Amino acid sequence: MRILRFKDNRVGILKDGNMVVDVSDTIPHRTIKSPQQVMEEVIEHWSDYRKQFQKIAAKKKGVSLSRVKLLPPIPRPSKVLAAFVNYMDRPDRTSDTLPPEFFYKAPEVVGQGGTVLLLDIPPVICYHAEAELAFIMGKRAKNVKESDAMKYVFGYAPFFDISARGLTRRTHFLHKGQDTYACLGPWITTRDEVPDPHNLVVKSWVNGKPRQDYNTTYMAQKIPAQIAWLSKYLQLQPGDVIATGTYHEGLGPVNPGETLEIEIERLGRAKFQFKGNSPRKDTEWIPGVTPSSPPSGPVGITKV
Repeated sequence: MRILRFKDNRVGILKDGNMVVDVSDTIPHRTIKSPQQVMEEVIEHWSDYRKQFQKIAAKKKGVSLSRVKLLPPIPRPSKVLAAFVNYMDRPDRTSDTLPPEFFYKAPEVVGQGGTVLLLDIPPVICYHAEAELAFIMGKRAKNVKESDAMKYVFGYAPFFDISARGLTRRTHFLHKGQDTYACLGPWITTRDEVPDPHNLVVKSWVNGKPRQDYNTTYMAQKIPAQIAWLSKYLQLQPGDVIATGTYHEGLGPVNPGETLEIEIERLGRAKFQFKGNSPRKDTEWIPGVTPSSPPSGPVGITKV
């Protein structure tokens, strides 16, 4: 099932690929809860809501997706975590040489059709948008065994990790943690709709021109390993968003005024706008972050 948010914080499901069925009235006290609390309620009690949503979808035709303004499927998660260098996109990168490592993103998530704000923050050299698969936690998780980890996943969604290159790398707070630097959508596809999240095609475009095009099979630390590692140190909550990293081939600068799109097999396609007061920055290679000449292999990019 594909779950989305639209209009004035209403909850819907996608029917027949292009029709939105409003299921908001099945959620008790929805109007006095925060949007995040509403989605957490749905996620935590999904076994009950799923049945109710299916009954409503069987009776209602819904409205065309083209007439609906979508909102971020998770409005303000308690945590947005992103994997650091988690793809085997160079010959020296293997599952053994890439241990689990994560950083925080700001919880001000941008949804389908939303705006990423690119501020003029010297000494930013360029901006990148890394297309990634994200998963959404379905229940509280602490000290989870890797063999049990997939039971804690609620669903999946396309995700962009926005980066301002050239700032200090001692912390990701400045160059990856700005408001609107996490794009999620268009909706959440529940776990049962995705037979293998480690075999999905991920694509992105800037102004209609292709950028990234890769398969999640190259993920070094798979989702079960990520959950097991994270839950050793953090208590993951329903609705937490975890981005799984990117295959860096195809990355290029993104600037204010440009349109960014992402599509992941089975999960849908989303579009975002870049705006801001930053001057145009077209740098491809970044001193101190990428080598002056790429090493041999499928990809010579060391960006994260």
